[in-house]
Order: sequence, then C-alpha cells, then structure tokens
Amino acid sequence: MHSALERAVALMGDFNAPWGLAGGWALDVFIGRQSRPHADIDIALLRTDQRLLRSRISGRVQKVVAGQRTDWLSNEMLDPPVHEVHVTWPDGYQLEFLLNEQDTATSEWVFRRDSRIRQPLHLTFATDRVAPYLAPEIVLLYKAKSSTPKDDADFNTVRPLLSGQQRSWLARALAVAVPEHRWAAIIAREA
Repeated sequence: MHSALERAVALMGDFNAPWGLAGGWALDVFIGRQSRPHADIDIALLRTDQRLLRSRISGRVQKVVAGQRTDWLSNEMLDPPVHEVHVTWPDGYQLEFLLNEQDTATSEWVFRRDSRIRQPLHLTFATDRVAPYLAPEIVLLYKAKSSTPKDDADFNTVRPLLSGQQRSWLARALAVAVPEHRWAAIIAREA
C-alpha cells in the first residue's frame, strides 16, 4: 500500500463512525490495484460525524466556502453547502475530508447535489482488507459533474466490475443528475 494512504488509514482506523476513501483511491481499492497516480487522498464521512472528525485532526484545518479556504474553528459546525475540509499537518502531510449528507429518518445517504438521489446507508461504504471506501457507483456519480479524461479512464476501468445493482443505481442516478452526460447512455444500456 502507498505510504500516504497507509497513514490516512491509520489515522482513521479507530474512527467510530462510517467513513471511507473517496475519489480515485476508493476506485482503486474497489478494483484491487492502483490504476493510476493520485494527486491527493480524499476521505468521505457523514456530516453528522464532523465533531468527531474535528476532535481528531490538528495542524492547519480549513473549510472551503464559495471556493475559498478559510480556517475551520474547533467549535464550529459546518452546514451545507460547506462540505470540503482540507487538513495539513505540521510535517506537510495533507488529507481532504468530504462531508456527506444522510437522512437519519430513512438511514439513507443523500446526494448533496440532488436529494432525490439516495442510497441505503449500509451500501454507501464498503469494506476491503486495505481500507473502507465510498461505493464506486457514488464515486462515479460525483466524478460525472465535471469529468476529465482521467475520470473517463476511471469510469472505463471500474464499469465492468460493477454489480448489476450498482450499474442500475448509477444509471438511475445519472439520469436524474446529469442525463446529458455521455456516461448516462453507456451505463443505461448495461444496466
């Protein structure tokens, strides 16, 4: 395992709430190998667990508000639309944390860009021998917003490994969130 990834997993190892790697690393854990270089490490967790997160991180801790980084005060609660936290430890190590929404009444993960898109919470984070990770269909949904050639490569690498249930969920989610996206037609044919 990559040393920076090992450090992230160790940091979160006893985090007593749902969490998982997000972004490209989540997809690589899902496929069982590193498919490409990664510029950063993203960790997804539920917004309701932000106090637990804040109590565990130190160094320079910043939230992203309207595209700008500002300090996240230790006693401050982050409300939507703020969902991104960047942490830089004194030795230069960096992680990005992504706050995910949930409906506590239904035990569902909720897509922050469109609350009609939901997933049972027990299907949102998967566990692997390497580390927990955000479900690949959710990672691909996030990547569809402003996909780059790197994201297209991720989609093409991961798509054949998705279960029928994951494909169907992604097809429905893309049809709602970004129906004109080129992935929507591809995954709809395969669902």
